[in-house]
Amino acid sequence: MRLFVALCLPETLRSRLCGLCAGLPGARWVAPENLHLTLRFIGEVDGREAEDIDAALSGVRFPRFPLTLAGVGEFADGRRLRSIWVGVENNEMLERLQVKVEHAVQRAGRPPEQRKFKPHITLARFKSHPGGRLQDYFAEHALFRGPPFEVTDFTLYSSFLAHEGAIYSPEAVYPLD
Repeated sequence: MRLFVALCLPETLRSRLCGLCAGLPGARWVAPENLHLTLRFIGEVDGREAEDIDAALSGVRFPRFPLTLAGVGEFADGRRLRSIWVGVENNEMLERLQVKVEHAVQRAGRPPEQRKFKPHITLARFKSHPGGRLQDYFAEHALFRGPPFEVTDFTLYSSFLAHEGAIYSPEAVYPLD
């Protein structure tokens, strides 16, 4: 079982993000139902490990808070474009929730995440660079800003890699206070 912890996005916001999902050749756009903000990628686990992770995440206590998506960017390895994303306005509450989730996952026996937390929603992945269209895309969407929404819970997802892309299934939802 392949697991990750994420924030689910409201339907209206996912619809708005779908408006950004066009205009780049070679892009593999993320399906609207798969748009999310990852708090912690966990990876492959067995059933016992999944139960331990669920128990640890069930103990996370945290208040609800507002969150706003803003801006677009890219992840690249040198000259190779890997993905484009929508960012998040600076939010101390999101950072604190991510730290609590990270500590819970570690208490369940998983090693610490080595990558720095960079909150984002992946819109597309690439096998080849879309050329000059990328600059046009960023110029057109640079000022993107979503409406604020309240974060009321976080979710433990399983991920299955199929030929047509990843299939995500919620395994457990953890409400915030």
